[in-house]
Amino acid sequence: MTIGVFDGVHRGHQKTIGRTIERAAAAGVPSLVLTFDPHPIEVLRPGSHPPMLTGPRQKAELLQALGVDVMCVLPFTHALSRQSADDFVHEVLVERLHASAVVVGENFRYGHKGAGDVAALTAAGRRFGFTVEGAPLQGSDDTTWSSTYVRSCVDAGDVGQAAAALGRDHRIDGVVVRGDQRGREIGYPTANLEPLPWSAVPADGVYAGRLVRTNGSRLPAAISIGTNPTFAGRERRVEAFVLDAQPGLDLYGEHVGLTFAARLRETLRFEAVDALVEQMGRDVRRTGELLAGHPNG
Repeated sequence: MTIGVFDGVHRGHQKTIGRTIERAAAAGVPSLVLTFDPHPIEVLRPGSHPPMLTGPRQKAELLQALGVDVMCVLPFTHALSRQSADDFVHEVLVERLHASAVVVGENFRYGHKGAGDVAALTAAGRRFGFTVEGAPLQGSDDTTWSSTYVRSCVDAGDVGQAAAALGRDHRIDGVVVRGDQRGREIGYPTANLEPLPWSAVPADGVYAGRLVRTNGSRLPAAISIGTNPTFAGRERRVEAFVLDAQPGLDLYGEHVGLTFAARLRETLRFEAVDALVEQMGRDVRRTGELLAGHPNG
């Protein structure tokens, strides 16, 4: 088994999880990922919940795709945050999950105020009969991959660097809701996404990406994030125009995902609607060109 929040399931996480799967296969036992909900920071410091890179559903899908047998979600409560490192090992890892081997990142901490580390977990494993492996942190030449790093890339609109750390395009999920219908009036009808709470929404701008439906189809889309300054909007919105949409495509009320392949430009205010429409045409053409050579991430 391995333990962590694993928000984003980025390439560093994937390495640790992959090692867990390898060891489980060699031992002939199931591989298990123990994760937490809500994010521990929200419990420890209410109101400071970090933007989430992956919701529970997407995290489960990503872990399944990696080959994990079981995802166990442990509710993170005030009681759990006050549990000592020794009690966490005894009650959760030994009594409930019967761990035979634990693989964690070399900076792993656990127990009240993070009192436990890899060395303490190794010592506990000797007492209770499980082995412990500390996996080295992963990254590029000058960057260590972490959820915090990926969030900073997304927040800056640098979806290319986020994808390099994630091993895929960043994605947000939500429900399509009704907007002002302005897009339909100017020839570019959009799907307005209401993201899941705490979603890591990229910086304002226009992006090339894809709209992912529950049936698995991935439709190329030009995605706008911002307040629609040309129309003096105040509410920040996420809108996707699907390229070459089939007539009658109705997405209202549907749970969809939006992936972000590249940032095209910043959000601009146009003096006339005609100028906005011309720019949208250029954005759509550029989106098609970019996605033609981009992996279906």
